[in-house]
Amino acid sequence: MASGDIEVRSDWRVSPTGFPFRVLQMAETLSDPAVVEARTAVCDLGMLRSAYVAPDGKVGYRCPAEPAQAYLGRKGGREANRTGRICLCNALLSSCGMPQRRRNGYVEPPVVTAGSDFSTVARLLKDGSGDNQAYSAADVVEHLLTGADQR
Repeated sequence: MASGDIEVRSDWRVSPTGFPFRVLQMAETLSDPAVVEARTAVCDLGMLRSAYVAPDGKVGYRCPAEPAQAYLGRKGGREANRTGRICLCNALLSSCGMPQRRRNGYVEPPVVTAGSDFSTVARLLKDGSGDNQAYSAADVVEHLLTGADQR
């Protein structure tokens, strides 16, 4: 990343709300189609579900990233709304180091969302300690408090 070899794409399908996210293309994340394909659809957190009126007149909640039988069958969702969807709730929790771990040993994969200016990240990586080019939350807070990027 510090070398500047970064690919970011805007993708409105990542979010069940349709809000476009800038997604960093990284191996072993949900930006990789093979990782998406290997993941079993589940919506067990439900933080970004949408309300709908069920045939019985009651309000229900659905997410296009949930299992097809629930979204399409019981909840009346449209197939066109499922294409390219990921579970953003699980993915973002995984990104911050709090992935859900399934009983079968599966660990929910992350998605990395980002803006378009990586100069601060590159600077933090360069200034970070250790051989793995990492930086800590304390490094970020110090950076913000010193106003290092103020132009």
